[in-house]
Amino acid sequence: MNAAPGVVAVALVTVLTLAIGTWGLRVSRTTSDFLVASRSVNPRLNATAIGGEYLSAASFLGVAGLVLAFGADMLWYPVGWTAGYLVLLVLVAAPLRRSGAYTLPDFAEARFGSSPVRSVCSALVVLIGLLYLFPQFQGAGLTLRSAVGAPLWVGPVMVALVVLANVASGGMRSITLVQAFQYWLKLWALLLPAAVLGAVWLADGRPGATDTTSTLAWSAPLASGGGQGLYLTYSLILATFLGTMGLPHVVVRFYTNPDGRAARRTTLVVLVLLGVFYLLPPVYGALGRVYAAELAASGRTDALVLELPRLMVPGLWGEVLTGLVTAGAFAAFLSTSSGLAIAVAGVLSQDVTGRPWRGRRLSGVTAFRLGAVLAVLLPAVAALGAPNVGVARAVGLAFAVAASTFCPLLLLGIWWPRLTDVGAIAGLAAGGLGSGTAVVLTLTGGPRSGWAAALVEQPAAWSVPLAFATMAVASLATASRVPPHTRRFMVRLHTPEALPLDRG
Repeated sequence: MNAAPGVVAVALVTVLTLAIGTWGLRVSRTTSDFLVASRSVNPRLNATAIGGEYLSAASFLGVAGLVLAFGADMLWYPVGWTAGYLVLLVLVAAPLRRSGAYTLPDFAEARFGSSPVRSVCSALVVLIGLLYLFPQFQGAGLTLRSAVGAPLWVGPVMVALVVLANVASGGMRSITLVQAFQYWLKLWALLLPAAVLGAVWLADGRPGATDTTSTLAWSAPLASGGGQGLYLTYSLILATFLGTMGLPHVVVRFYTNPDGRAARRTTLVVLVLLGVFYLLPPVYGALGRVYAAELAASGRTDALVLELPRLMVPGLWGEVLTGLVTAGAFAAFLSTSSGLAIAVAGVLSQDVTGRPWRGRRLSGVTAFRLGAVLAVLLPAVAALGAPNVGVARAVGLAFAVAASTFCPLLLLGIWWPRLTDVGAIAGLAAGGLGSGTAVVLTLTGGPRSGWAAALVEQPAAWSVPLAFATMAVASLATASRVPPHTRRFMVRLHTPEALPLDRG
């Protein structure tokens, strides 16, 4: 294996990322700059940045590996990840921006006037963010090992250092431009090799695919039929459709838009950008079923995108194509990790590092930077200590937890005025503990077969309804606790900015 193209690719991505990120160091001065780029990001730039951060390790490498091992049935993953933005567009994007919040805990406190609700939301943002960050660092280690033969610890360390440098230096202003650049890098890093590999396939005249079965390291496959398979499929769809709106790094980007109309336009552009990107990983999966059956047989489906160019195009050009996809994969880890670090650091800076300690309070920017250090180092250390947890499995579980907690909180908080603080906390606890327990059991080797395994591997089908029902029942039982400002706040959420709310 010639490691030079991969080394050059990673070096170029790192240098360009840091160079673009330094721009934010010159213009980011206030806390608002660091948290939401002073709410001045236009829809097209914001949508491209969202595409950059949303297309993570599971998108770039995992989908192709899933198709390689299990065929077209695995396309439910990208369909769900994209369609989640449709739900976000219709129900959440504009009202959430009009709330005026910086973070999800800010929205919860403004909606309910309750510090306990805010504290619960803060804890969930940190937990979901760390659960999602962990596979990004782990995937970076796997990518550099496959592409350049580096030890597993090199990837997490490099990603952690680059992300920390960008996030701590310029906050959201830096990361917005970096993520927009990284979306286009990831798109072309898949598109150009796919075009070449498709031409090679046509020239070879190899029409069929070999049968591939394997145990995946990157994902828990859906069952192959029967009641359990049907349950797992619908549970996965529910988690991916509803989990998007609860992901902290996705939601925080809508606070950067100037107004609710811009937030809707942003979401519409995101749907187009994700739809274009997700056309490409299945191409690699289909070609892999023709040329790389041995990867599925050996359980190394996670390496398909990185190794397929060498298998199909021997020699120098194969190495060049490998360097290109390596650059895209490394950009995927950097962009998603940056968005998650921003979201987690924002919450930590408001509720942990920004609180007075021994009579002293850190400035907003300093508290944010300290929060960024914690947000990056904790999952990086976890990735070094547990390098064998499946990447897409961890990402899928993060979606399930988000769908079981923040999804019902946002939907009911925005559209149901009778939701109370007690109902919100009860629902967050029910959905969070239910899906969180499933996460722990899955990652620690819980039930391996039968309905118990199905319910644990894909908990959304029961944990999401549980959270909604608990919030509704507890709120109706505590109707007297509806905040007195609820009607005014609901009007603010649903009134277009062009209409005046108060003339007197």
